[in-house]
Amino acid sequence: MDKTGKSLTGLALQKFRRNLWGVLSFIFITLLLLVAVFAYVLAPDKTANANWGDLAIHSKPPGFTVTMLRLPGNGNRTMAFSEYFTGIKNPQPKVPILNYAINGDSITFREYSTDPDLSVTKTLPLSEFSLTDGKTFEKEYISQQKFLLGTDSQGRDLLSRLIIGSRVSLSIGFVAVLISLVVGIFFGAIAGYYGGKVDAFVMWLVNIIWSIPTLLLVIAITLALGKGFWQVFVAVGLTMWVEVARVVRGQVMSIKQMQFVTAARALGYRNGRIIFNHILPNSMAPVIVISAANFASAILVESGLSFLGLGAQPPVPSWGGMIKDHYNYIILGKPWLAMAPGIAMLLLVLAFMMAGNALRDALDVKSE
Repeated sequence: MDKTGKSLTGLALQKFRRNLWGVLSFIFITLLLLVAVFAYVLAPDKTANANWGDLAIHSKPPGFTVTMLRLPGNGNRTMAFSEYFTGIKNPQPKVPILNYAINGDSITFREYSTDPDLSVTKTLPLSEFSLTDGKTFEKEYISQQKFLLGTDSQGRDLLSRLIIGSRVSLSIGFVAVLISLVVGIFFGAIAGYYGGKVDAFVMWLVNIIWSIPTLLLVIAITLALGKGFWQVFVAVGLTMWVEVARVVRGQVMSIKQMQFVTAARALGYRNGRIIFNHILPNSMAPVIVISAANFASAILVESGLSFLGLGAQPPVPSWGGMIKDHYNYIILGKPWLAMAPGIAMLLLVLAFMMAGNALRDALDVKSE
């Protein structure tokens, strides 16, 4: 095929499409993005943060099924449009039961318990449910609920927590990488273009930050900003810009010697225009590659912070927090509680790394 008529972008896309693992990784990341955006549409538990749970059904294995009785409360209302993205904040209460019997105008049920001898028997009049017909009651208030991945230590649906927790991992990747790109490109560009004392100062700052262990620096920034969802994003982003700055600096130092930059100076263009309109667009290929790797690093750092209790705070689900809550269950014969978020994190990080490798090969002008 004649490649002379194709742009560099077209050639890079063609090479990327030939990389099977890169394409599969890109598809996986795209699907996970859709899952994160429509998490409350896909999650079985549609309460905010998938936080409904009952200690009576804690740590149940995958495929666990229980009879659920909805209690009088907020009514069986349909979800508002905004709740498809935020979850239901005031759900109708429900309770897992072992069995039930409708006697006339009342219902008698036994609450679920691992030991049936310890279960509590309760009776409620059907009038509290605004019903008097037993068949209608069974249809509207009794259901079978299946937990595909089982329940966690608080009796919450593990699959729902896993789906909604993907939002934290993907958000930390996007926000942290965006912050690192903005800060890193700015410092790297001015250091590479102006050189001299500006370059010496920026490289001194980069070396100082790089000499501090990443996790220790993130913990220090997190403690300064406070524990929380957005504070973690900022903290991780502020520790990842140094690598971007070094790459951009090297690219700018190389490109500023080229003839088109000399021509731009001769035409009287301002330094800012030369940097942002002429030099940076020609130095983005390695930045794109390093951004994919930084996505994976940000996800791992956030998971480490959540494991230490400094990440997203309960009840917000995060994969690192789920591992922290359940790692001791591995030796208690219930390894799936920690393995499920661990495998999800492994697949996401692996997908970003393989996509980054595919981008590196596709953007390498020296390769075929």
